[in-house]
Amino acid sequence: MFEYVSDVSMLSQHIIKNFTKNKNVAIDGTLGNGYDTDFLSENFNKVYSFDIQKIAVDNYKKRNNNKVELINDSHSKLEKYIKENVDAIMYNLGFLPGGDKSITTMVESTIKSIESGLELLNSGGIVSIAIYVGHDEGKKEEMAIMKYVKNLDKKLYGVMLHEVLNRSESAPKLLIIEKK
Repeated sequence: MFEYVSDVSMLSQHIIKNFTKNKNVAIDGTLGNGYDTDFLSENFNKVYSFDIQKIAVDNYKKRNNNKVELINDSHSKLEKYIKENVDAIMYNLGFLPGGDKSITTMVESTIKSIESGLELLNSGGIVSIAIYVGHDEGKKEEMAIMKYVKNLDKKLYGVMLHEVLNRSESAPKLLIIEKK
């Protein structure tokens, strides 16, 4: 097992833990099984966690984590629920592991969420986006996200892509956006 070139979620967590300037408020744009939400709640004072699937929200409620505000709605509606600036945002795109693979993040809602999230992001904040390209919608998301981030103002945002080059073309990619 590789230490650095392994799981994009672990790499994402490492980057956020070590390079985010402040650790007050964070968003998990894709709750799923709750691993990123758990990580964020261990490192931030407050976490907003979104998922469109009620089963994901209900499963996480059992953990009784009082630092986490669970939101059973699309991450595209960040501005409806969050009225404060945030220090980190994590996305693990695709579908709920172990769940219905026909329910997946979608291009339009993901781009809208990233746009809204960057407006909420404090200086010194980080957005991590784990992109899974092994399914059709994931490929569409990758293309749209890459087009969007390439046009971000370089004076305000640094954007870096992590991808494994000697594996399948469907290996996940990790995109990091840092706000100056």
